[in-house]
Amino acid sequence: MLFKRYGLGLSLGLLVAVTIMSLIPVDQLPRVSGSDKLHHSLAYGVIALPIALLRPAHWSWLLVAVFVWSGLIELLQPLSNRYAEWLDLFANGFGIILAYVVSLILLKITTRRSSD
Repeated sequence: MLFKRYGLGLSLGLLVAVTIMSLIPVDQLPRVSGSDKLHHSLAYGVIALPIALLRPAHWSWLLVAVFVWSGLIELLQPLSNRYAEWLDLFANGFGIILAYVVSLILLKITTRRSSD
C-alpha cells in the first residue's frame, strides 16, 4: 500500500531529477557506460511506470504529458550546451510505451492472483 500512497510522488520526483540531469551541460555529467538511448528509455520508463500501474484519474493524459515534457526538454537542451535529438525523443517515447506494456502485464498477473 506504500506504493499506492507515494507512487505518483515518486514519478514526479523522478521527472524532476531527470529534468535537472537533462539540462546539465554534458561536460559536467559523470561518465556512464552504455547507450544514451537506453538511458533515455529507462529514465522515462521508470517515470511512467508508477502512473501506468496506479491508473489515477486521467492516467493516459499524464503519460502523454510526460512525453510532451520530454520533448520540451529536448528543445531546451541547446540552451545548456547540449544537443536536441529526435532519436532521444523517440527513446523517451519507447520507454513510456514499454512502461505501459509492463503495467498491463503486472496488472493482469495481480488480477489473476487476487481472483484465485
